[in-house]
Amino acid sequence: MAITKILIANRGEIACRVIRTARKMGIKTVAVYSDADARAPHVLMADEAVHIGPSPAAQSYLIAEKIIQACKDTGADAVHPGYGFLSERESFRKALDAEGIIFVGPPANAIAAMGDKIESKKLAKAAGVNVVPGYVGVIEDTEHAVRISNEIGYPVMMKASAGGGGKGMRLAYSEQDVREGFEATKREGLNSFGDDRVFIEKFIESPRHIEIQILGDQHGNILYLNERECSIQRRHQKVVEEAPSPFVSPEMRKKMGEQCVALARAVGYFSAGTVELIVSGADKTGDGFYFLEMNTRLQVEHPVTEEITGLDLVEQMIRVANGEELSIRQEDVKINGWSIENRVYAEDPYRGFLPSTGRLIRYNPPEAVDGVRVDDGVVEGGEVSMFYDPMIAKLITWAPTRLEAIDKQIAALDQFEIEGPGHNIDFVSALMQHERFRSGNITTGFIAEEYPEGFVGAPASETLLKRLSAIGAFAAMAQADRARRIEGQLGKRLAPPTGWQVKIGDALHDVVISGDDVTVDGEAIELALEYTPGDRLIEAEFGEEQLAVKIAPVRSGFVLTAHGASHKLRILPAHAAVHAKHMIEKIPPDLSRFLICPMPGLLVALNVEEGDKVEAGQPLAVIEAMKMENILRAQKAGTVKSVSAAQGESLPVDAIILELE
Repeated sequence: MAITKILIANRGEIACRVIRTARKMGIKTVAVYSDADARAPHVLMADEAVHIGPSPAAQSYLIAEKIIQACKDTGADAVHPGYGFLSERESFRKALDAEGIIFVGPPANAIAAMGDKIESKKLAKAAGVNVVPGYVGVIEDTEHAVRISNEIGYPVMMKASAGGGGKGMRLAYSEQDVREGFEATKREGLNSFGDDRVFIEKFIESPRHIEIQILGDQHGNILYLNERECSIQRRHQKVVEEAPSPFVSPEMRKKMGEQCVALARAVGYFSAGTVELIVSGADKTGDGFYFLEMNTRLQVEHPVTEEITGLDLVEQMIRVANGEELSIRQEDVKINGWSIENRVYAEDPYRGFLPSTGRLIRYNPPEAVDGVRVDDGVVEGGEVSMFYDPMIAKLITWAPTRLEAIDKQIAALDQFEIEGPGHNIDFVSALMQHERFRSGNITTGFIAEEYPEGFVGAPASETLLKRLSAIGAFAAMAQADRARRIEGQLGKRLAPPTGWQVKIGDALHDVVISGDDVTVDGEAIELALEYTPGDRLIEAEFGEEQLAVKIAPVRSGFVLTAHGASHKLRILPAHAAVHAKHMIEKIPPDLSRFLICPMPGLLVALNVEEGDKVEAGQPLAVIEAMKMENILRAQKAGTVKSVSAAQGESLPVDAIILELE
């Protein structure tokens, strides 16, 4: 019996992604939604929509009974779980099986086997997959832990068995580290996950995160669809993914792929799945790859695999769930070109990547043409809510070579307009321009190593600054030209000035625009652009090269954003610029005596009151946002002069919490 109607037990971009493929296959779709998503794009896209509860996921998207009831109410004969939420819950698959509803995903036993970190390692080992040298049995005490660590060889990692999200992990470089850290790791596991089992494994140096995409059917055919490199991560969260990997040779790909297929076969796997491997960048033999875990679902980064193989993975999953055989063999799986995906998150990289929420006042993604693809589930005017993942969209590019795919990302990111919540477009653009990323010599520590002090914007080349100066002067001239046409705005002098002085950073550039001829500091440059005052995006051409620049007017000039940074330009007509030195420099106020709320959130703790003396670094308040608590500390010593916020209050960004004297 073929699937006729699929319910998507998810939200946001993945729900929209599944609906697009189902529609292409002539299958009807049902969306489910919480209060927060009542007017979300996935709800409007689907043929039918069912409300399943309040905004928090635990009261809506995570309740299997509500999903099953929605299937019954709409006559949906299949469920696609997307990723996250219920996608890797064995009990959900079993509950659907019991109701005779098709689950578009793997069998329950495979979900269970791969869901347990210790069990999955044993299975992988038995299936002949390289596993990180380690000890998976029960560790009795610290002495036992020391013996094991000495056998494996340092450095070793001690991990809580039920751990996740970076909790309950300790790195040991020596026997002393093991003695000091083993009991603490056990306690962390018990406190966070109610499970004090610990396992110890070798720590991989220069680690790369590489994963193999698996696809199997219910007739015993299993393929590997090449690999994806996902080493660019921040706090264990992937930011950039690409396929293929710049590190993997054809021989290594074959070894990795065949081992991962053997693992999938061992658990009777079918549908799409991904085996995550940790790969030693220091090991050039091609054998330094080890099993990490298997994700028994579709991955966020599946589009890069689709772009290089030409396969639609969601369509394949639906066909497999329908009982069809795979229509391709391993030898048919090719690598065509290179694909890169950047995740566009609602977070502020200039403020330590704090989560950001709010209404998308503007949302204008680049056009999906010529190897540019945008997978999103938001619209202008929609809300990035505090209840779910902060991902706004995924930007995917394809090109024949890696560097062309990277350059396509930079150009597309320049065209991506988002206003409202903070976003990481500048940051991912900076990653794309980073020489180390472009060289392919990357590890999972890349972001921490290259941006230890946080992110302040991508560095701009001399050429870029000159080009931005020319664009700024052109825009100023257009503004003046408009003023000239409005009675009296320029007095009796009608012609707009052609000579301009542009201050960008600490540098001054002299720009002269005469007809089609443009010079910057006496050098002629080729420039073609159209700009009408009020435009938010300028597409300029410098000879063969194109540059998209976001432009916003500010007092005495513009802010231009391109190539991963915003630049404030002060622009004066040449005849007025000579007097600029007489202008009194406005000194910004000293804000260090204020404690300012760094993001929208709930003030859950206020540790001081009026009159209290505080020391630099002392915790003053705690703000909770996106389920994470952030401690705000005093920047300097002083006495609390006044407190303007109360515990339990919801604060907007930049609200003053207290003042010191």
